[in-house]
Amino acid sequence: MARESYDAIVVGLGAMGSSAAYQLASRGARVLGLEQFTAAHELGSSGGLTRIIRLAYFEHPDYVPLLRAAWDLWPQIELEAGVAPGQMMQVTGGLYSGRRGSAVLGGSLRSAQEHGLAHELLNADESRHRFPQLQIDDDMQTLHEPLAGILFAPRCISGHLKLAERHGAELRFNERVTGWASDGDGLKVTTDKGSYSTARIVVAAGAWLPRVAPELALPLTVERNALFWFQPVAQPEIFAADRLPVWIMELDDEHAFYGFPTVPLTDDLPAQGAKVARHHGGRPVDPETVDREATEADEVAVRDFIRGYMALVDGERLDSRVCMYTNTPDFNFVLDFHPADDRVVIASPCSGHGFKFSNIIGRIAADLVLDGGTEFAIDFLSIGRFANK
Repeated sequence: MARESYDAIVVGLGAMGSSAAYQLASRGARVLGLEQFTAAHELGSSGGLTRIIRLAYFEHPDYVPLLRAAWDLWPQIELEAGVAPGQMMQVTGGLYSGRRGSAVLGGSLRSAQEHGLAHELLNADESRHRFPQLQIDDDMQTLHEPLAGILFAPRCISGHLKLAERHGAELRFNERVTGWASDGDGLKVTTDKGSYSTARIVVAAGAWLPRVAPELALPLTVERNALFWFQPVAQPEIFAADRLPVWIMELDDEHAFYGFPTVPLTDDLPAQGAKVARHHGGRPVDPETVDREATEADEVAVRDFIRGYMALVDGERLDSRVCMYTNTPDFNFVLDFHPADDRVVIASPCSGHGFKFSNIIGRIAADLVLDGGTEFAIDFLSIGRFANK
């Protein structure tokens, strides 16, 4: 039975919300987590089984301190959740390829240099020789970093949910939040099954943020993206995780692709071929009506890329998924207090590159709720940057 009141209610129990629920509960808060779908579902932005974690971050060097903290925290989460090392995060190294001055190559190099990250810069011949899986163009270079790898998304979310419950959080699934409002000295959250009183709220609703907090009127775009797994046509051994790092390749301003090595069959994850997907380029959608089946049309751009740069994986399509990016105009996150009520923390959206941060975003959300601030520099993720847009 639900309590009558809580110290904090977390709206959305995906990547960010599951982490926030755990972090809050582990510090002694009475926590209620509300999720409109099932636990560890694939209907939002965390579908697709795997996500990249990397430190030489091309998007913005200010993310690197957060990434370092997240990198250190994932093994601790594994240990506390009783998961074997490498089952949530597998280290593979990372490859980021592009032409001189491109966002992926230039931004990765900038972050690596500014923050003293281990890396090496390979010319085209060196890159093709060491990593023949990716046949980059002659005028491209590749930044290789050792501290990068794979996060297994369902295990990460399930681990956070398990830990939240272990610390006393109450988690309710298949219950949709319909609104929230001030209620005397506290707040009331209303769902399709009831209402709950709380002192604080964390909103981690992802693509559904505009429906949970429409008053924010944030300039967001929800983008549909398709992910694919392909069977290598030859030399499958070179696509294993001990031979192929996670990778990102930018061809031009409009075309960037990313992918993963093959990972073996386990009890909770299917055997997978090489995962390849386009980063951005999807069409705007409504999360309520998005087409969740990858089509032949979705596959065309990915196949064209493979045939030009990864011909050895131009085999049978083994699997596919659809996920959503919820993009801000500058493609940075939103992590801040609600501008009209500092009892509410907004911990999403993340513009298609947030999963790797989910453990540390949960910690920061708990800092904001319980302490009113955080040691981490997050001003560049503020809601106020959209005030005049």
